Amino acid sequence: MDNAVLQMLDEYKCQTVQDYENALKEIMQEIALLGLWRAKFYEHALFYGGTALRILYGLPRFSEDLDFSLLKVDPEFDLSAYHKAIRDELEAFGFDVELQTKVKTKDSVVDSAFIKAETKVHLLKVQAPAIITARTQGNQGLKIKIEVDTNPPGDHGIEVRDLFRPLPFQVKTMPMPDLFAGKLHAVLARAWGQRVKGRDFYDYLWYLGRKTPVHLKHLEARLVQSGHHEGILTPKAFQDMLLKKFGGLDVEKAKQDVAPFLNDREKATLNLWGQDYFKKTVERLEIV
Repeated sequence: MDNAVLQMLDEYKCQTVQDYENALKEIMQEIALLGLWRAKFYEHALFYGGTALRILYGLPRFSEDLDFSLLKVDPEFDLSAYHKAIRDELEAFGFDVELQTKVKTKDSVVDSAFIKAETKVHLLKVQAPAIITARTQGNQGLKIKIEVDTNPPGDHGIEVRDLFRPLPFQVKTMPMPDLFAGKLHAVLARAWGQRVKGRDFYDYLWYLGRKTPVHLKHLEARLVQSGHHEGILTPKAFQDMLLKKFGGLDVEKAKQDVAPFLNDREKATLNLWGQDYFKKTVERLEIV
């Protein structure tokens, strides 16, 4: 394994198998971002979502996926054209990976792929303690989903951010008020089923803690595009939608979803969570 990876891993102070898995996936994500930069991917797309918050802005939870949005609508975009760049970069740093295309349904506007690697193989590569490797099954895997929105909503800005791990490079993303709007769209529009995405609600509180305003026009564009709103989105209509969503939240399932991605200090904040608690936060939102 490349020394740069070992140095990055050392920063995480891993103690458990989950710690190592989270750290290795995040390192792989950063190397994949570097490979995409070399391939000039950011001339066509923006990096956003939970992993963007984690890597670019220090969100204190781990995130699983790499989410991107094209700069302009392109139904013919093919993510597989970048598979080699991602694989070559990861292999150059010592990872053994497979890039697997996710077959897109006929009406889907999202182009997807998975980066896959064997957990135990890479724990051995980074010389994890024997007690850690012994607790890892041979069929356990590290998996990172990559998703590209090929029909992006409008009304957002563009921002360039510098990264320095494992080497200096740059990515394009959205300004924070637009990223917050994207997260609020996930809060309002994501279909939960039996698995509530507690990570969305954790991230919502994180934005509030940073006093990030919401870019309402970008949220409107996303909600209209996904069929969850028609016409102009007023501040009151937005707040009413949010209050209704919080009123139907299964708080315990939300906690269970996000807990594996938090350290012990962050997990303690989940004790505050409740429908009334979230409803009270609505009055703290700033809108631009």
